[in-house]
Amino acid sequence: MLQDRAGQVLIAQRPAGKIAAGKWEFPGGKIEANESVQEALDRELQEELGVGLIDARPLVRFTHAYSDRVVTLDTWLVSRWSGVPVGRESQQFEWHDPASESRRDLLPTVAPILRALALPSHFVFTPPDSEALELMAGLAALPSRALLRIRLPALDDTAYENVAATLTPAARKAGLRVVLDRGSEMAIRLGAEGVHLSHAQLMGMDGNAGEEAVYPLLRFASCHDRESLDKARTLGFDAAILGTVQASASHPDGPLLGWPRFSELAGSANLPVYAIGGTAPADLPRAYANHAQGVAGISAYWSRSGS
Repeated sequence: MLQDRAGQVLIAQRPAGKIAAGKWEFPGGKIEANESVQEALDRELQEELGVGLIDARPLVRFTHAYSDRVVTLDTWLVSRWSGVPVGRESQQFEWHDPASESRRDLLPTVAPILRALALPSHFVFTPPDSEALELMAGLAALPSRALLRIRLPALDDTAYENVAATLTPAARKAGLRVVLDRGSEMAIRLGAEGVHLSHAQLMGMDGNAGEEAVYPLLRFASCHDRESLDKARTLGFDAAILGTVQASASHPDGPLLGWPRFSELAGSANLPVYAIGGTAPADLPRAYANHAQGVAGISAYWSRSGS
């Protein structure tokens, strides 16, 4: 889909005579025989909107079950194009803010794409042994709009909440979105935007989302395999953090997925997936190419030695 410099994305109404005529969607279509995804994207943009592809990256891949078939949607975010969009199939179109609720009658396949658009590319974890003042000093250097998980496993709940209560307003003032580890009640009380569950916590949940399904909190979970990704999707989590991708300072000798296995899992997860383990902001192009929403990490985002 096209995204302008203000962050708005272009949605179009399906014209009369097509299946689901009148509903709104992101422009696109089928990949033809002997055509790459990028070639199909360029052709569809020309045919539907009269613009040429200049710069795009993968956003999210997911499957959707219709009444008569299951399709895989490989969605791409187009940041630069040539020409001015026009409705070459007489379709109506408009620019939409992904963060706001649309008044249009959207196809069901639009919702997963909007959820991915609403999430940033960077998911920062605090070093596990950090002091509050030390973390405060590093906030300004973190990427704008990044998710910030306050991960301090050695602290009991009271000490953790004291640190989080100090850090959360400062992080939000710096343009970050805070994610806490200690459940929905604390996250709501402190004004955080999300909660994070460990792999063990996720796998210990029963068949429904339970008390953690408190909206508008975002919900994230650490995943290591197909089973945990499937559970995160089934329970309606907003994204998964999948690793370990490569050896890192915190996990030098543990089992590694490697990029090929990560790509296989993330590409069929049906929810946004962050790559973690030996990943850094410089790895974003590779992460995107392997179906990641973005990268997560610790030491790559903090300047102190040994973090």
